[in-house]
Amino acid sequence: MEVKVIRSDNRVKTVSAREVDGVFEVRAPAQMSDAELEPVVQNLLKRWQRRQATADLDDADLERRARELNRQYFGGKLRWKSVRWVSNQNTRNGSCTPSQGTIRISHRLAKMPAFVRDYVLVHELAHLVEANHGPRFWKLVNRYPRTERARGYLMAVGLEALEDEP
Repeated sequence: MEVKVIRSDNRVKTVSAREVDGVFEVRAPAQMSDAELEPVVQNLLKRWQRRQATADLDDADLERRARELNRQYFGGKLRWKSVRWVSNQNTRNGSCTPSQGTIRISHRLAKMPAFVRDYVLVHELAHLVEANHGPRFWKLVNRYPRTERARGYLMAVGLEALEDEP
């Protein structure tokens, strides 16, 4: 993406950025050196790209799918506050904070087969019951019949750790 830096004498400290007609416009203080500005621009661009990665993903669809999997594999008994896509999980497929009732699914899974996304959702839903990866946790996860296949897929693409074995 093209980056256009606009310097202003009116700015003293702040740097801001936005996308305008396919150009990433960065507004910066006139007195800021290129060396000072470069890491700031890279950080802003990276943050913007992460936001764009999840912009087209529908949290409502993900929530609906989680409710359906809850009915299918947990008897509809689980409760949570939110299930949503995130773009800041580079080493995890998903995360669950049982105490807050929040589930986050990495945007990287959006382009993977549905059975893989379902496995990760079931995995995170199971954490609402069992916070660890002990035998009771894996018994819950293994209710999903494609667990082994999905884990194999994730291992093949380098997104599932072997040490996380049941």
